[in-house]
Amino acid sequence: MNKIKNFKVKLVITIGVALYLYVWIRSGMPCLVKKYLHIPCPVCGMTRAWEAAVHLDLKTAFTMHPMFWTVPILAMYILYDAEPFKNKVFNRTVLVLILAGIMIHYGVVLVRFFGIV
Repeated sequence: MNKIKNFKVKLVITIGVALYLYVWIRSGMPCLVKKYLHIPCPVCGMTRAWEAAVHLDLKTAFTMHPMFWTVPILAMYILYDAEPFKNKVFNRTVLVLILAGIMIHYGVVLVRFFGIV
């Protein structure tokens, strides 16, 4: 019973955070990392990617941030105590692959940003 109650609380919090982010984005607030540090953050472009995905423009979504599709998977990890799948090794492998994908993308973004290549 306690696990179900915790799930409901996490679901409400997750939906609340999503709504907060939606309002923030719609109000025109900039990315705080980019505003104050003057460099893109690892998830810069994620919002624009999801806006494109909602409009079924997947090509643009992947262009804006190729890891946008991982957000629902990460939400499952939050809701299910980091174990949305039955196999613990699979759970960890998926998380590592998602993190690696985001970091590889961020590395490419930084290389382009600083004009290294």
